[in-house]
Amino acid sequence: MKLNLYPWQKDCLEQWFRRGGRGIVQAVTGAGKTVLALTAAQQLNRKLRQNLRVKIVVPTKALQRQWEQALKTFFFVSPGEIGLMGGGHSAVSGRPYTICLIQSARYQLARQILGELREGRNVLMLADECHHYASGQNRLIFEFLSRISERNAGASQGRFYSLGLTATLPEGDDREYLCSVLGPELYTYSLRQAAGERRICEYDLFHISLHFTPEEQEEYRQLSDQMASLYRRLSRKLPGLSSSGQRDRFSLLRHAAAGRRDELSRAALLYLQLSYKRKNLVCLASDRIQAACALIERLPPGRQLLVFGERIRQAEELYKILKQMYPQQTACFHSQNGALANRNALERFRRREVRILIACKSLDEGLDLPDLSAALILSGTSSQRQRIQRLGRILRNTAGKEAASLYYFHVEESNEEREFLPDGITRRIFDLEYDGRILRHPAYDRAAAALLAQVRQRQIPRAFLTETERCLNTGSVLGDWMLSAEELERRLEEAADRRQRNYWFCMRKLGQFTGGTETPSFSHPPAQHPEPDKKHPSSKGIQQHPDF
Repeated sequence: MKLNLYPWQKDCLEQWFRRGGRGIVQAVTGAGKTVLALTAAQQLNRKLRQNLRVKIVVPTKALQRQWEQALKTFFFVSPGEIGLMGGGHSAVSGRPYTICLIQSARYQLARQILGELREGRNVLMLADECHHYASGQNRLIFEFLSRISERNAGASQGRFYSLGLTATLPEGDDREYLCSVLGPELYTYSLRQAAGERRICEYDLFHISLHFTPEEQEEYRQLSDQMASLYRRLSRKLPGLSSSGQRDRFSLLRHAAAGRRDELSRAALLYLQLSYKRKNLVCLASDRIQAACALIERLPPGRQLLVFGERIRQAEELYKILKQMYPQQTACFHSQNGALANRNALERFRRREVRILIACKSLDEGLDLPDLSAALILSGTSSQRQRIQRLGRILRNTAGKEAASLYYFHVEESNEEREFLPDGITRRIFDLEYDGRILRHPAYDRAAAALLAQVRQRQIPRAFLTETERCLNTGSVLGDWMLSAEELERRLEEAADRRQRNYWFCMRKLGQFTGGTETPSFSHPPAQHPEPDKKHPSSKGIQQHPDF
């Protein structure tokens, strides 16, 4: 099948072939890495006269399933041509395509590749999420390379090709190692480029500041004071500690802590323990659960939401609360659930049988839901790579998807970063605050209060006022009130039902003034009470009266 490639994909393929079919591509999630890689495989196979075996290495079962589906859907590869290795599947040789989990690839895939090369086959390895493969036991998958060097490759042997795929390459030694086994960095397609070329969905970013309880604040202060005192002592004994970046600093401390049990190693170990305890305190701050529930209550009831956390305990706590608030609409996905429970949770979310999916790190990668447009970072990570991966869950373009929303919680009184992606590209950024009871946005709150005051003066039915409040509550966490007048009018015209029309009418009213300084002109409402299921009148009528 011939797919229409984006310009960046065409440029990338040209460079890959120019480099002899070796290299690493760094491209933002949702930009089309899978299509790029499989197109490279098809074109290479044609050049090699159908004498190619393709080995796809993935870190998770979810990605294994997605690659299998992509081969069948976009490239019409028959099931008999696809072999699966790992995740309950036995190694199968002789298939044009093999999709292998990294745990199995460490030991079984190398032998298979060597055997096929010796038979005269050419082999292409597609290393998906290749940033995982530079550490620990994962390096074992590349040990066979030393046995296929050019100097000992006979005329009857095939050639080895490789393409690494990632959204974020690691730094330092890990980066150098990946380039040594997969080939050079040959192309980077950044978030900024993808946004500028409309290859990914636009998104609004909501920074939501939280606060410690007095008890949490005191514990955080005590831990910080102990760490500061220890750090001063360690700086005198560890040259370069103060001038190192955060990653190198912790590497130095871990190295010192692992040394012989002397004063230095004990101080380094204690510092690391205190650091973890402080991070855990920030991560599990009680405001996070409460603010998440307050946010979800305001979001449109039909919108799916993916919630990312860092701690299983926290994910379970939120799950129990939301399961009571929204029966049969919430699922949880984490490593302690078991494979079957996680697979069921994910499939129910895919089929839209549940609206809210709470997940930990195991879903940072491998989730392909193009329609998904909202994610909440319940507790964050300092890893830029993980942040980009999580953002990528909601950025895939699909028909009818207007924009996405990302909600990032951070504790104001801590050292937690205030901005999710300081150099990221967003449509708009909103700064909200959770005050222990509700979410606040000063400019929006002023505008909404002025509009409500106008409505209350009209002595209208209570149902009308209630519907106005519902619309304004929803709008406070979506940012639609900042759309242009023309865009708001279009949304109002295209509203599918009465609830949507009511919402867009309120957003249009808020859009008529800035920061609440102007008094909104509110048309006299029709006499009837809200009738959300009643067929709506013509758009001309909607423009004349608020459609409540």
